[in-house]
Amino acid sequence: MNIAGFVHALLGLILAPLLPGIISRTKAIVAGRKGPPLLQLYYDLSKLLRKGAVYSRTTTWLIVAGPIVGLSAAIVALFMVPLAGRPGCLSFTGDLILFAYLLGLMRFATVLAALDTGSSFEGMGASREVFFSALTEPALLLGLAALAIPAHSLSLGAIYANPSATGPALIFVLVAFGYVFLAENARIPVDDPNTHLELTMIHEVMILDHGGPDLALIQYGAALKLWVLGSLIVGFFPSNLGAALGGMAALAVVTGLIESSMARLKLMRVPVLLVWASAFSILALVLVMLR
Repeated sequence: MNIAGFVHALLGLILAPLLPGIISRTKAIVAGRKGPPLLQLYYDLSKLLRKGAVYSRTTTWLIVAGPIVGLSAAIVALFMVPLAGRPGCLSFTGDLILFAYLLGLMRFATVLAALDTGSSFEGMGASREVFFSALTEPALLLGLAALAIPAHSLSLGAIYANPSATGPALIFVLVAFGYVFLAENARIPVDDPNTHLELTMIHEVMILDHGGPDLALIQYGAALKLWVLGSLIVGFFPSNLGAALGGMAALAVVTGLIESSMARLKLMRVPVLLVWASAFSILALVLVMLR
């Protein structure tokens, strides 16, 4: 067993809910407010797990299975992603393909659970989520392909063992993954995780009918996804485990600063932003192939 990868996964399981707290506290400091505690998500998860769940008579087993499948996919992805130049606990040739599919499975489970409610609002959110994900996934896959070519491997561990081998193209992949990080985690400028206006929601509108333990699983899975995609960015900077954890905290602070300095984009402009992400990944891929 890869001990370093197991330790990283264990730390991710424990510390992932801290990242949303750092983002919220950063935004509060910039706005001159006290803000919620850093451990607010831990308190919320504890409270939700003690509550019961209420289901509509129109729903089926999908609304229960959605949060479970989504969280399971996030946990497996966490065990695959490398950090501090060390491969994940589950590392094998071709794992980057499975990694991308796990993120897609997580989204697919949430969309199915949203559609199962029969709510027009949740159906609207699911439609937006699927549309924007169709623009985000190429940026992620093409960026991973640009990293895989110089590494001569389809393993995330081999790719992140020496990301500098990608050369100048690494900068474009980093920018593309930054866009992906914000979009996949429903952050500003793509989405606003704190909005309560159904007509402007994307991700949050899909979970309006979830409550109690189901909502806790969804929120914890979202925190793990934040950690997993953040690891892809922090992994570009070779370091030890302590510095990598500091990098994760710094990434959360930068995310809070971004959300404090700009407003959410109009929905019609979000696809343009995501196409730019794919363009940066394509440019990185072309540069790598021409070397």
